[in-house]
Amino acid sequence: MFQSIWEDVKSQFRSGNMVTRIILVNLAFFVGILLLKLILSLAVDQSFPSTSYEKFVAPYLELSSSFFKTITRPWVLFTHMFMHYGLFHFVFNMLFLYWFGRIVGDMIGDRKILPIYLLSGLASAALLIFVAALNSSFSIGTSAIGASGAVFGITIAAAATAPDYYMRLIFLGDVRLKYIALAAIIMQLAALATNSNAGGTFGHIGGLIMGYVFIVQLRKGNDLSIPVNRILDKIKNFFTKDERRKPTVAYRNPKLKKQQRQARTNPKGNSVSDLSHEQKLDAILDKIKSKGMESLSEEEKEFLLNASKER
Repeated sequence: MFQSIWEDVKSQFRSGNMVTRIILVNLAFFVGILLLKLILSLAVDQSFPSTSYEKFVAPYLELSSSFFKTITRPWVLFTHMFMHYGLFHFVFNMLFLYWFGRIVGDMIGDRKILPIYLLSGLASAALLIFVAALNSSFSIGTSAIGASGAVFGITIAAAATAPDYYMRLIFLGDVRLKYIALAAIIMQLAALATNSNAGGTFGHIGGLIMGYVFIVQLRKGNDLSIPVNRILDKIKNFFTKDERRKPTVAYRNPKLKKQQRQARTNPKGNSVSDLSHEQKLDAILDKIKSKGMESLSEEEKEFLLNASKER
């Protein structure tokens, strides 16, 4: 059963769209953290099982609100946007990503979803760290996790791209995306006014801003996804074995050309058909180069056509 599930997951990751892949990565993080917490609680710190994960792992995966701590662990700028501790937090974010990510993919292309997700997550982290550095009265907290900032970026990108697109909501019926986006903005402002989870709220606002900026720039002809995808492609190519990218070395017999010339002009009158396959091909190509395609016989044209199919 587990083998079958694993094969289905791999198939979905290979053939699914970018929204599906991002959800699967978030799911892998969620399940992996649960298993890691269980292992650490059993094997590392029996007396204080709840502190094992927080002590040995969390500081290296969560986004710290301290700029100096974050700069020493720059990878947390990316890992934090794939992490969730609560089931509700995870399900809520993934549902929003699925709903609005599909709209973004249909409207502006699947290749732009991951760049929006990553850029919105980074903008979320940057705004949170910036506000924390101001020593404001907001209760920022010491660390942050979750895909909320990135998902809010996807949400506002969908609304900015297709503001009059209808989405059916439970108990409310059909609602246009622009009003859903407006409601999200009002909710964040209300959370700031009450100083409720200010760190998460600033993260959401950072994601909202980046999602909107992405679409505005795209309309101006500035596609912010291009440099991001270029970097991602380089990373993918570095870790992926692509046989087509491997250099090939051809070994030629230095006497081959001489043999071909002799075969074509030998006193026995041997024709091209008497040569080996490679010799025939080289002889025909030489003839095309010197006399043109129209100089070939029907037999030579047929041989060249068959050779091209084989390659």
